[in-house]
Amino acid sequence: MSIEFYKAPEYASQVSVGYLIRRIFNLMSHELDQAMEPHGLTNAQWLPLMKLSAGQAHTAAELSRCCELDASAITRLLDRLEDKALCQRVRSSEDRRVVNLALTPEGHQAATVIPEVLCQVQNRLLSGFSEAEWAQLKSLLQRLVDNAQREFSAPPLEHENHLKNSKDSKVKK
Repeated sequence: MSIEFYKAPEYASQVSVGYLIRRIFNLMSHELDQAMEPHGLTNAQWLPLMKLSAGQAHTAAELSRCCELDASAITRLLDRLEDKALCQRVRSSEDRRVVNLALTPEGHQAATVIPEVLCQVQNRLLSGFSEAEWAQLKSLLQRLVDNAQREFSAPPLEHENHLKNSKDSKVKK
């Protein structure tokens, strides 16, 4: 039997798990926007650049799936990245219907600073945590993700499988 942690008569949204996760997300997004600004990037632009740089997406459709954005949002985002000369759309020579995405040299350069910025912001967020608390937090958050996918019938995303596999291989080492 499952425990009911929340009951409608006593529900306080500001201490709910969903609200707290959303609040952390919003605070981190704001901090990432500020930290990425000196590099000419926004919070919305770093993930697609990383996915392209890592070879995890090659088309707008793949990028849309792994970034969890709809096609029109990806199109607008790619337009902005192209305007900044960070990526380009290249028609496939094998299938003219396919448009591949490629980072420009400037895009590759921009992608190299992203992990450093992400580490700085997240390490500040985790200030005061012990390594054991950090590991426990990640484990608990992963359980929430697993529960949400199971309960809400959401298939795992490609990048989550990649993260889980890379996490498992690091644990085994």
